[in-house]
Amino acid sequence: MLVDKNKFSFTRLTFYSTYGLWLLLFVIVPLMLLLWQSLIGSDGHLTLQNYQTFFASGTYLTMAFNSVWYAFIITAVTLLISYPAAYVINSLKYKQLWLLLIILPTWINLLLKTYAFIGILAKTGPINQLAEGLGLGTHQLLFSDWSFIIVAAYIEIPFMILPIFNLLTDIDPVLEQASRDLGANRWQTLKNVIWPLSLPGVKSGIQAVFIPSLSLFMVTRLIGGNRVITLGTAIEQHFLVTQNWQFGSTIGVVLIIAMVITMLLTRDK
Repeated sequence: MLVDKNKFSFTRLTFYSTYGLWLLLFVIVPLMLLLWQSLIGSDGHLTLQNYQTFFASGTYLTMAFNSVWYAFIITAVTLLISYPAAYVINSLKYKQLWLLLIILPTWINLLLKTYAFIGILAKTGPINQLAEGLGLGTHQLLFSDWSFIIVAAYIEIPFMILPIFNLLTDIDPVLEQASRDLGANRWQTLKNVIWPLSLPGVKSGIQAVFIPSLSLFMVTRLIGGNRVITLGTAIEQHFLVTQNWQFGSTIGVVLIIAMVITMLLTRDK
């Protein structure tokens, strides 16, 4: 018994040590480096000038608003599609198979999916070919706000459906049957029984969609063009183009704070 207890303690120590080391090297240290860079001025000294420049600039405040606004719209569109989809899938006979088909696109590289949509929405793409065949002419579908929102929502849908589906699966069917036996119709049961019980899954889905949507830059660049400018795009520019790592780190810190606020607002109380 003593040997087994010691073995269990050693296994637990090994697990926590490995996890702690991974957390230190790939989470804490990068965050500290980002914070340190944001506090360095052009002269190499500690300063808050980068933050003063950010919050005093109407351009960057507009980018921050755009980031939050687009993330909100993408999350709302994703939720409106994902909740009914998860509810219907949960009622199907082969629900695990249907769920797998929805998750499969997440196995494809994000860049490949984005380029696929460029081909679909292009002037010579299938949508414009269909419109031209119907006599509607060709249209510029790329480089617009709505095309960016549609593509971003498509990419994020599996991450919203999965937590909602898991919560719906955990709900005891007896509760729904009891609600129906007491005279509630399907809509009343969904509104007063299923929806409140699935809220933790909805909150997890919102976190999984809203937080990544705040920092999108590849989709904004390729699908939205110069019409969609967010903080993610600004970070890319400062790190890869202007080489102003200090100000890019400042924007990154602001973005991380926004993500933390989102997690606090959507946490389970």
